[in-house]
Amino acid sequence: MHYVLRRTGGAVLVLVLAFTAAYVMLTALPGDAVMARYGSPDLGLSAAELAEIRAAYGADQPALVQYFDSVTSFLRGDLGYSVQTGASVSALLTEALPATLTLAALGLVAAVTLAVVIAFIATHGSLRHLGATRALRGALRGLPPLMVSLPVFWIGIMLLQVFSFQLGLVPVLSASPLQALILPVITLAIPIAAPLAQVLIRSIDEVSSQPFVAVTRARGASTWWVLTRSIARNALLPSLTMAGLLFGELVGGAVVTETVFGRMGVGQLTAQAVAARDTPVLMAVVVLSAVVFVLINLVVDLLYPVLDARLRSSASAPAAPVPAKRAMVPA
Repeated sequence: MHYVLRRTGGAVLVLVLAFTAAYVMLTALPGDAVMARYGSPDLGLSAAELAEIRAAYGADQPALVQYFDSVTSFLRGDLGYSVQTGASVSALLTEALPATLTLAALGLVAAVTLAVVIAFIATHGSLRHLGATRALRGALRGLPPLMVSLPVFWIGIMLLQVFSFQLGLVPVLSASPLQALILPVITLAIPIAAPLAQVLIRSIDEVSSQPFVAVTRARGASTWWVLTRSIARNALLPSLTMAGLLFGELVGGAVVTETVFGRMGVGQLTAQAVAARDTPVLMAVVVLSAVVFVLINLVVDLLYPVLDARLRSSASAPAAPVPAKRAMVPA
């Protein structure tokens, strides 16, 4: 229970700091969202009308007052209204979230699958003495660093150029919902699978050198059985942590991917809000991303004792008593 409370308290602290940092950075941006939307001379609004609009959005209040108003509004579930469209930010996010969640979930599943396939083939011991397979294993070990270095937008553009424009395998226009997801999911999965595969390969190599693996092999277990039953279970813990930390890259990649492929979602909504300096929408997107990121990492932290018995026993074990000093009795 103490472990759960400590992790939960840390997650709440991270959320408070993330909200504060996002508010400070968005407030420090040059320009004014209200003036950018309503200050155009073509609209013909007077200074009094602009002041009234600023008062309606609370932009005329001091920064500290606006901060606490934002905190209380977010705690009530009130995300405010878009300066660009006047629509409720909650309604905009509700409309955009399903497409982004579908893309992110499929991208994460594809990334994990690709990382596991690369790591398992690159570390499969029974193929170690074959020359062609040795070259394949070396190539697979060098593949994740190459995948990490590729920008998300470049991957998306290249996939569009090759599979849509050159080969015609995936249509760009009049594509079905399933066809419209193929290239964005691959684009999102490649840069996320790379660090996962790197960590998994390194973890498999480290676990493979442990004495219990040699004992298991000496008992007659096959290489595949040792890899899937003994090595993989112990090697997955660092990859689980990496998967939680990669959620930030998943969100950033979704923004770029939706922009490249013209998909409507949180990414497209964020790009439009940045272009219009729509602070309420940007604040809501940042806070929502921070909440999901912290929750995922909190779940990963709480799963660690479940997956590793050593952590479970150390978390539940009481602290060792401190021996009392023996009183000095004068002779």
